[in-house]
Amino acid sequence: MSVIESNERFSDAWTNHHRFLLDVAYRLLGSYTDAEDIVQEAFSRLLRTDLDPIEDLRAWLVVVVSRLCLDQLRSARVKREGYIGPWFPEPLIHSDDISTDPADVVTMDESVRYALLVVLERMSPAERVIFVLHDVFDFPFEKVAPLVGRTVAACRQLASRARKRIDEEAGSARFAIDPEEQRRVVDAFIAACAAGELKALLPLLDPSVIGWADLGGTLPAVSRPNVGLENVAPSIMRFFGAESGNTLVAHVINGEPSVVAFSEGAVIGVLALSVKDGLITRIYVVRDQRKLAQVKKVLEG
Repeated sequence: MSVIESNERFSDAWTNHHRFLLDVAYRLLGSYTDAEDIVQEAFSRLLRTDLDPIEDLRAWLVVVVSRLCLDQLRSARVKREGYIGPWFPEPLIHSDDISTDPADVVTMDESVRYALLVVLERMSPAERVIFVLHDVFDFPFEKVAPLVGRTVAACRQLASRARKRIDEEAGSARFAIDPEEQRRVVDAFIAACAAGELKALLPLLDPSVIGWADLGGTLPAVSRPNVGLENVAPSIMRFFGAESGNTLVAHVINGEPSVVAFSEGAVIGVLALSVKDGLITRIYVVRDQRKLAQVKKVLEG
């Protein structure tokens, strides 16, 4: 293969597979920033590789991306042992800005629902890679097994365990939300907070609602989630009610109607809401400013 042909094949690979690889990496890492870095590294390795023996460039790139993500997940697991509170994924906001390169936007489907990504964060690195590659992207266990150093039978078992955890904690990975119902609940949630009406907020929450915040590992107070109406509702009012000085605005976060909090025009947090049967079951608050870069870029310019 000539240098020109090799360069053309590399360019075609970038055009045709960059978006897909970002989709894979974001679901594996829960971080858009890290996903971009991983995908860049994968293409850098491809640039230094003889392309002649590679029959399927996308498959080759997926293997490289998955191995890089697996290494990072294992490293991050050690680093996060001293992290105070939960480590939530980086939320992504939908943008209609046509000037944004479509290849740099992760596909927003049910597999990036925030509640699902939170459950993935609590899985072992191997379990997460197996579930994402097999259940989300339909890679056969025979191809996933060598990546994680497991047998095919072990991969099947880990995938089954992952599905069970997701069904119990976040609903089915293929669960289709009702966006109209969720937008109605989100609007009512915002209205109750803006009015400072605790009585208006309570009927919107599931009796066993869970509220938890990722503040960047700084405050011991959030090392455990708030559970139940009597704990979650007052906390929401304290930090996002009328007297907080914050403004809540409805936006689509990770494909679902959710909430962005502003203070004096600046994004200060994201509230990812999970709604089931018309009630809010989970409220995941992200106030770690490092994880709000994409949301700030879209909303603050």
